[in-house]
Amino acid sequence: MGRQHNSVRRKLAIATWRPPREANIYGKLELDATEALAYLQQVRERSGERVTMTHLVARATAAALAEEPTLNGRIRFGRYLPNDRVSIAFLVTMPDGSDLARARVDDVDRKDLATIAAELRSRSRRLRDGADTDWEASKRIVRVLPTWLLRPLVWTTGWLTASLGIDAKPLGLERQPFGSAIVTSVGMLGLDEAWVPPTPFARVPLYVLIGAVRERPTTVEGQVVSRPMLTVTATIDHRFIDGFQAATLARAFRRVFDDPWSLDRAGGAPSVRASGGAQDPPLAPPSA
Repeated sequence: MGRQHNSVRRKLAIATWRPPREANIYGKLELDATEALAYLQQVRERSGERVTMTHLVARATAAALAEEPTLNGRIRFGRYLPNDRVSIAFLVTMPDGSDLARARVDDVDRKDLATIAAELRSRSRRLRDGADTDWEASKRIVRVLPTWLLRPLVWTTGWLTASLGIDAKPLGLERQPFGSAIVTSVGMLGLDEAWVPPTPFARVPLYVLIGAVRERPTTVEGQVVSRPMLTVTATIDHRFIDGFQAATLARAFRRVFDDPWSLDRAGGAPSVRASGGAQDPPLAPPSA
């Protein structure tokens, strides 16, 4: 228990957050997952890769960011600067559950689900095996420093790496380590929904959280039917978004979930729609 209480995750949390005082927007979407589940099953069979709802939601998030460049950026010296690519950071749970690490995948808006899944699986394995030198270096620093010194350090490194785009390799941090958005999941834990608290040192405008897929009643063509439903929530920095950008996010998510095969057509991959709707629950992803 003592090791759990003094984990890297807990020390960073204490050093990072203060009582809330900034305005954030919290959004929630209820999505019919029937087509998404069928599509994921088809991609698994076609590619042999363990694609999950996490990968699909990340792809939808990247599509929205690519469509709305006013969301895909960062603030530097009080001015908005667009990012030159769409990168998504996934939260990876360590084997004993005591710590969270991040695994970034670049150009998510240009990749198919199997490629996204393979890259995330590789990065997650390195983190869990202790083979990621950047993560190991940052862990050592966090464990050694007292909280009072860690607090200004994480703020400064976040500003340098995320806002200014400077590598901080001695501290185990690369340029824009959290990319354009953070995607994580609580569905594998059996939770239907939750909201991600903003992480100041990450300096991203968007946090997306994936709940569990549950059979729930919904209305289809005027009839109440039972469908597998997914809750996706978003925590958004109000400096980046208003109603127009929020609508762009919602449209991108609904478009992907209404017709996930459109991702194949956009990427040039073969688009063969599976007959019927697979009702099996999504496999737990290696992240979150």
